[in-house]
Amino acid sequence: MKVGVLGGGQLARMLALAGRPLGLDFAFLDPAADACAFALGRGLQGDYDDPACLDELAEFAEVVTFEFENVPAAVTERLAARVPVYPPARALAVAQDRLLEKSMFRELGIGTPEFRAIDARGDLDRAAAELGFPFVLKTRHEGYDGKGQRLLREAGELDAAWEQLGGRPLIAEAFVHFEREVSVIAVRARDGEVRCYPLAENEHEDGILAVSRSRPEDPLAEQAQRAAEKLLHQLDYVGVLTLELFDCGGSLLANEFAPRVHNSGHWTIEGTTISQFENHLRAVCGLPLGCTRARGRVAMLNLIGELPPLEPLLALSDVHLHLYDKAPRPGRKIGHLTVWGEDDAQLAARFAEACAHAGRAPHPLG
Repeated sequence: MKVGVLGGGQLARMLALAGRPLGLDFAFLDPAADACAFALGRGLQGDYDDPACLDELAEFAEVVTFEFENVPAAVTERLAARVPVYPPARALAVAQDRLLEKSMFRELGIGTPEFRAIDARGDLDRAAAELGFPFVLKTRHEGYDGKGQRLLREAGELDAAWEQLGGRPLIAEAFVHFEREVSVIAVRARDGEVRCYPLAENEHEDGILAVSRSRPEDPLAEQAQRAAEKLLHQLDYVGVLTLELFDCGGSLLANEFAPRVHNSGHWTIEGTTISQFENHLRAVCGLPLGCTRARGRVAMLNLIGELPPLEPLLALSDVHLHLYDKAPRPGRKIGHLTVWGEDDAQLAARFAEACAHAGRAPHPLG
């Protein structure tokens, strides 16, 4: 089967690595000439709305998916007139607008932080009065890895924040005092079957995911999985969806969802029976879903900016190295490590050793 992918970054690359053993062929559309997924299929360099590239992708593919939620929803609608596209364009459109996203959470009974739409300077003052300080001001569209948002701590910061972010649709969200950040990855097949992965616990640095670890017996897993299932059915979704949440004393508040495979699920490659990448492809291609059960204890460490010496890492027990074939630069994800252990104690020891060899500050795994 031939799969077209909008985007050619590391997520597309890992989709292809999972799909090749299933006999799938790939074509990737990406604006970058050096997109790292191009090595694993046909590379189409061009803007996402380039008519010639879209025609070529539609002629090649039997199904189209995407690795990046900032692809214009109109592009997926155009392709869907010629070839099946999953996840659906509606899911992409909702995920691209933080106000629509938060509103859908509320409609489905999924808890969220308090939020206000900000369309004019006066709205910002009203939001400050109603939400209180601190609160977070975000662009409604685009923005990822901490981009397009600003934490406001006092009234004296409002003018500067408006100058920086104003002039486009915004949303203000109450600041959440949370105990931890978690995410749940779920997959829905064309026939409506849903399977969920164990909860992941995540740590960020400068707005970028640094560490993610599996929590197979987490007491909040069922609460998170129910919320993900509501989203999947509401959107008539096909493929993998990731829901990010704040743990506030045992109660979960939804932050955002990603209509795609996700960085916080990279641990599933070695840590589950069937990875998020393979299950996404199974879903969009109309194949049976695979088992999402965890195998042991697993944690993932992102390699950001530059690579450490690789040989010491490769010498470690049950440490798996994934490189993305991307040029190093500050703030850029260029690879990750997956660390496996039979139990929590063994995982913690191995993960500390991996952090040391990667030149990273130790991340204690509680």
